[in-house]
Amino acid sequence: MIDTLESALRIAGGAGLLTAWVIAGTAASRGRHRRPGRGFGLAPRLGALVSYLLVAIPYFTVWVLLWIPLPGTPPAWLRLAALVIGAVLGSCGLALYLWGRITLGDMYNVSSSLGTELYAGHQLITAGPFRYVRHPMYVGIGLAALGGLAVYRTWTMAFAVVSVAGLRIKARHEERLLAAEFGSVWSEYAGRVPAWWPRLVAPRRVPVHQKGGDRHD
Repeated sequence: MIDTLESALRIAGGAGLLTAWVIAGTAASRGRHRRPGRGFGLAPRLGALVSYLLVAIPYFTVWVLLWIPLPGTPPAWLRLAALVIGAVLGSCGLALYLWGRITLGDMYNVSSSLGTELYAGHQLITAGPFRYVRHPMYVGIGLAALGGLAVYRTWTMAFAVVSVAGLRIKARHEERLLAAEFGSVWSEYAGRVPAWWPRLVAPRRVPVHQKGGDRHD
């Protein structure tokens, strides 16, 4: 029974991850035709998509090479607990990532530690999950990575969990650009909404005239 559940969850997790990649990739492809705005690193010279691929291609190559089971076989009760916890974390993580992506709409653009770029006429998104944390898509990736480690138990997932720390570098680059682009509006938003962990008390709603678009991967 546990083997069947494990197989089903792994298939569902793979399908969810593939869906998230397709949605993000489609949006990134559309963004190539938009006029670029303020940028950082290699993105202004090579384009956001190219600078992203310079990191993404070797990163996902490592994913393939490390797809090896972790040593040891946990007892049945521990496998079952890991599957339940992993399914919850993975589902919540992917849902949060997709919620953020849908909320960003046309303001979505890829970024990497090598460079990030806004669009011309960029807007600051503070709706949806961005009301609670400034980087909900990155939080979603972290949750999905932890869930993937519990369900798949491979070195790839262990590598994914460790590499989540690199998202903080991307977040700093993005926030630097957003602060330069939006000034006091960004300062007010960043002072009110935490970067990673939501406050227990929901923040007040932002007036409609201040709504616009953040950018994340």
